[in-house]
Amino acid sequence: MKIFSALYDWTLKWAEHKFAPAMLSVITFAESVFFPIPPDVLLAPMVLAKPKRAWHLATLTTVSSIIGGMVGYLLGYWMFEPWIQPLITEFGYQEKFDVAMDWFATWGVWVVFIAGFSPIPYKLFTVSAGFLHMAFLPFLLASAIGRGMRFFLVAGLIKWGGATMEKKLRQWVDVLGWSLVAIIIIAYLILR
Repeated sequence: MKIFSALYDWTLKWAEHKFAPAMLSVITFAESVFFPIPPDVLLAPMVLAKPKRAWHLATLTTVSSIIGGMVGYLLGYWMFEPWIQPLITEFGYQEKFDVAMDWFATWGVWVVFIAGFSPIPYKLFTVSAGFLHMAFLPFLLASAIGRGMRFFLVAGLIKWGGATMEKKLRQWVDVLGWSLVAIIIIAYLILR
């Protein structure tokens, strides 16, 4: 079943739309606060569609993410107990949030950098940093470096790979998509 090929083609076509950069900003901002889908899924096809704008798009994604991270920090700082904590529990993030708190106790500001660069849910760490009243400037610096490295790496790899990478990705997109679905299901069954 070629569901992921159709989705990939739709995303590439949409990535060329004139409002795509604005949507990239909105999605990136939201992902840093609450949205579950990482902005890389839109950044990569946008760079494929317009490789000359790779660095502009990486900058836009980084800035939007940092602003979203600041909002997440402020939400954690001011509104954690009355509003955020119940939502974390309701959406099933309590266990992940507890792990984030342990990581903060062990690693401090480095955990923000790691969360910013890796696929770990960054939003949990922005809210946690605010809740723990982490010093704002180190939080901001770690976020900027981690997120910037991630998005510039994605944009650079896609720009560098160009048409060859796009051809290979198109060839393997369904296998990769179904493999990811299988990994998610297996992880869910194991961690349940």
